[in-house]
Amino acid sequence: ALLNQYDMVQSMSGKGNCYDNAVAESFFKTLKAELIWQNGCKSRDETRRDIFRYIECHYNRYRKHSYLGNLSPEKFLLKQQMNSSQALT
Repeated sequence: ALLNQYDMVQSMSGKGNCYDNAVAESFFKTLKAELIWQNGCKSRDETRRDIFRYIECHYNRYRKHSYLGNLSPEKFLLKQQMNSSQALT
């Protein structure tokens, strides 16, 4: 009902394919806990802007991810690039 209220369509994986959904569900749980439940939803445009900022300015640049050895995605990629360039020399 809430999705319909905001004219949204739920889209994940097919029924019974829990492994496809696990990463998405983990991300959305984090998004809700760290952004939505703390700030609430305002207008659709404000919420879209807040989500974009959260993902691009916090989640990808600063938030540490246990799967990446407690590095942010940005630092993880920099480390990978440094390791690759060192391997070439």
